[in-house]
Amino acid sequence: MIGILLARLKLFVRNPWTFLIFTGMSIFFAFIIGSSEMGGSSIYVPIHSENETIRDSIIGKELAKEEAYSFSWMSEKALKDKIESGKAELGIILHENTFEVLVGVDSPNKGLVQQTVQAAYTKKLQQEQLIDNISTRSDKDKIVEEFTNLRHSPVFKMKTSSFQNEDSFVYDNSLHSLFGFTLFFVIYTIAYNVLPILTEKQDGVWDRIILSPVKKWEMYVANLIYSFLTGYLQVVVIFLTFRFLMGVNFYGRFIESLLLLIPYVFSIVSLSILITAVVKKAQQFNAVLPIVSVSMAMIGGAYWPLEIVSSKVLLTLSKINPIKYGMEILNGATVYGYSFHELLFPISVLVLMGVIMMGIGIHLMESRHV
Repeated sequence: MIGILLARLKLFVRNPWTFLIFTGMSIFFAFIIGSSEMGGSSIYVPIHSENETIRDSIIGKELAKEEAYSFSWMSEKALKDKIESGKAELGIILHENTFEVLVGVDSPNKGLVQQTVQAAYTKKLQQEQLIDNISTRSDKDKIVEEFTNLRHSPVFKMKTSSFQNEDSFVYDNSLHSLFGFTLFFVIYTIAYNVLPILTEKQDGVWDRIILSPVKKWEMYVANLIYSFLTGYLQVVVIFLTFRFLMGVNFYGRFIESLLLLIPYVFSIVSLSILITAVVKKAQQFNAVLPIVSVSMAMIGGAYWPLEIVSSKVLLTLSKINPIKYGMEILNGATVYGYSFHELLFPISVLVLMGVIMMGIGIHLMESRHV
C-alpha cells in the first residue's frame, strides 16, 4: 500500500497540472466575484472640510474610528469629480456647525452615512456645552482632559446584538464566493485522481498487481488516500492564499475552517468512486463529471445562498447534496460563529453520505468486474 501511495505522489510531482489548473481557477473566480468585499466591507465616502480645524476636532476623530465607512479626505473639487464620475455614491462637505451630503446616485447608504456624521456633530456639541458651563479657564482645561479620558476609557462597556427571525440570514459575499468555488473545483481535482482506478482496471494493471503480495483493499485504500490528500491540499492552498495574501480573516476561525472541511473532502472522494463505478469508459466519465459537479454547485448553494431559493424541489434536492452541507459548515463556523456541537449535524450527514457512496461504489466496481 505504501509503495502504491508513493508511486502516486511521484506521479503528482512530475505532472501537477490538473491540481494547479483547478487551484488557480478557484482562486481566480473567488477573487473576481468576491473582490468587491475582499479584505473588508467598508463603504468608500469622500469627505471635505471647509476648515482644517474640523478634521482635527472631535468630528474628524469620531469619523476616523468608524469601521463601516472609509472616509477619504480631499478637496471639494476632487470630491465632486469622484461623484460625477461615479467613483463614489455620495460625498460629505463639513462646515463649522453643519454638513452637506452630495449624492451622485440614489444610494441606500445615504441615510446611514448621514446618521454617522450627525452623531459626530452631536458629540462635538455636547463637549462645547459642557465647556461653556464651566466658569474658570483652569477648570475648563481640567474638564476637557477628563472628558477626553472618559471617552477613551469608559466606566461601562456595552455590547450590542440584534435579534433575527428564522427567515433572515447573514451574507458575506467574499467568503461565500471563496467557499463556493473552493468546494466546486475541488470536485474536479479529486475525481480526476480517482479516475485512474477505472483506467488501470480496464488496462489490466490491477490484475497484474494482485498477483503480487499486495491485497486489493490496499490498492483501494492507497488510491483513495492519495485522492483525499490532493483534494485537501488544494483547499489548504486556496485558503492560505486568501488568508495571508488577500487579508481574509475568516472571522478568526481559519484553522477551524480547514479542519471542518475534512468530512466534505471525504464525501467527494466517495462520490468520485461512485461515478467511476457507474460509467464504463473514461470518455463517459469526462461527460458525466461536469454535469454532476455544476448541478451540485447550483443546487447546493455554491454560486448563491440557498436562503434566496424559493423552489421546494430544488431545496429538497439540496438535502442530498454534499456542497450544501459543506457550505453550512464553513458559513456556520465563520459568519455565524457556531460551535462544533452546533455543526455536528452537517458533519454527520457528510460522513454518512461518504460511507454510503463509498460502499455502493466499491460494490458496483467489484460486481461488474470493472
